[in-house]
Amino acid sequence: MNYYLGMDAGGTKTYAVIADESGNVVGTGRSGMGNHQINHAVAVHSINEAVEGALQQAGLTKPDIAFAFFGLAGADRETDFRILREILRKVEFKNWDLACDTIVAMRAGTTRQSGVVVISGTGVNCSGMNERGEAYQCGGFSYAFGDFGGGSGLSTEAFRTVIRAWDGREEETLLTGLVLKQLGYESVEDMFNDFLDHEKRIPNNLTKLLFEAASQGDAAALRILRQQGEELGLSIGAVIKRLDMSEDEFDVVLAGSVLMRGDGDYVEKYIEEAAKKAAPRSKIRRLEAEPVVGSVLLAMQRGGMTVSEEVSERLKQLKM
Repeated sequence: MNYYLGMDAGGTKTYAVIADESGNVVGTGRSGMGNHQINHAVAVHSINEAVEGALQQAGLTKPDIAFAFFGLAGADRETDFRILREILRKVEFKNWDLACDTIVAMRAGTTRQSGVVVISGTGVNCSGMNERGEAYQCGGFSYAFGDFGGGSGLSTEAFRTVIRAWDGREEETLLTGLVLKQLGYESVEDMFNDFLDHEKRIPNNLTKLLFEAASQGDAAALRILRQQGEELGLSIGAVIKRLDMSEDEFDVVLAGSVLMRGDGDYVEKYIEEAAKKAAPRSKIRRLEAEPVVGSVLLAMQRGGMTVSEEVSERLKQLKM
């Protein structure tokens, strides 16, 4: 029996899962933050702790693992990959590989071995992998480097829209009352001065107010959410073009808290329009499995196994 290990390491938690070739999970491990960009030493500890926890629960040792695949937040550029390869060499698996955590989310969300994933959570990101195994990431580096939106960016858009409506640069908006209530102010002027005088940062929890206002037909909220969808659509188109996938049949996987909201189709329809324009045979699919499942599936693929739909579906029942 062959065993495969997959990992999903992010900004708050790290999961490791070991499964056999039939898709049965035999061991899991958990730890804390696993992004080397945040704290290198903590990330190293988390990666090793999660691996050891999974091995111990499975009753296996590292030589028993046919292939290990690591999906790591912060695996964005070659500079990052050099650092991460050195970390993973010291984990001492014989056969292993790594990719950005976006790629494992994509694999977890589709039954296919290729596809595109678009994420709008705290930030935004878009990645893809074609049938040749070539991958490309578009975005994920902040507004200054081309991104728009995500929870952080959309909260800022909501806040500044209230300010602009107050000072006369935009029309009145339902966001004004919602934002004031959320932040505990009597007036926009009070909020404006308090944030400036005390150099306060705009909290990330204003994004939900955009959906609330949009559900009541607020033009400003609808415009912002439409821009989020169109911008993510541009990223999808860029990935499809770079990976030469326009004629392929594949899934575009949606992930992240902004895209998972179920209260109205204010973002997704614009994403779907862009995806269909770039690749007519593509289909939208929401991520429903744990992202770490994608790492296990990629470990199986890279280990030379042909992953059946039965194995894939069995793994996707995993709950961490």
